[in-house]
Amino acid sequence: MERTGLVLEGGGMRGVYTAGVLEYFMENNLYFPYVIGVSAGACIAASYLSRQKGRNHTVNIDYVSDPNYLSFQNLLKRRQLFGMDFIFDHIPNNLVPFDLEGFLQSPETFIVGTTDCETGETVYYNKEANGRDILTILRASSSLPFIAPIVEYDNKKLLDGGITDSIPIRKSENDGNRRNLLVLTRNAGYLKKKPKMDWLVRRSFKNYPKLTEAILARYKVYNETMAYIEEQEKQGNLFIIRPSSPLEMDRIERNPAKLEKLYQQGLKDAEGLSDPLLKWLDKEASEKITNEKAPAL
Repeated sequence: MERTGLVLEGGGMRGVYTAGVLEYFMENNLYFPYVIGVSAGACIAASYLSRQKGRNHTVNIDYVSDPNYLSFQNLLKRRQLFGMDFIFDHIPNNLVPFDLEGFLQSPETFIVGTTDCETGETVYYNKEANGRDILTILRASSSLPFIAPIVEYDNKKLLDGGITDSIPIRKSENDGNRRNLLVLTRNAGYLKKKPKMDWLVRRSFKNYPKLTEAILARYKVYNETMAYIEEQEKQGNLFIIRPSSPLEMDRIERNPAKLEKLYQQGLKDAEGLSDPLLKWLDKEASEKITNEKAPAL
């Protein structure tokens, strides 16, 4: 799978779909040499790369009913809907330990996208250079505007990576991956709409005008990216796994039954697409061999 990337969309609690897909990959020892994600996608990828089967299910479904994880109580007390200290400190360090050493020793390249509040641009961090700070980086990549505070890291003020690069396909391509597997957390045909409360964004982030511009332009960037993805899929450069059934939840879902259903759908969709996926990967290998044997002109 040389020069093949695994690109993971975010989406808050919709990320349990990705968790199901990657759990199937782990069960079948399917790992990609390059993995890139933002927000929930990046968080799910970390346990995939550390080879901790079942961890994503435990963290994102078994603990979701805990008010420290996700609740309006958090929003009132700490100005964050998701309990960021609970999720990115207490859980990985105490309740469901994250295997940092296993993660660091994994051979895959791992890239996490964040948004720089000052510049309004994407900042990418990689495992090789920043791996020991991965929990802080994942926290930054998952810090949504309005419901989580800004994270200061690397002399930057960072927020959710999905603001500026919701589906980092072009980053993967720019890093040399000519073919990519995408795991998306929206149904086919989904497009974002222009935000209605732009005045609230401008007022809330008046000290960060570039960030404001990025938030307000996010729908355009997302929709343009989806158009590009559709074209690349037609050309055979992409393979997409996305929810096959209509979504019944959004990014702040707290119902364990709904989350379990979406997780199982991820497992089922990955299994159902395993044969065409392997054929797509075999085609890549066949093309590589053919190109290597082709006579020089």
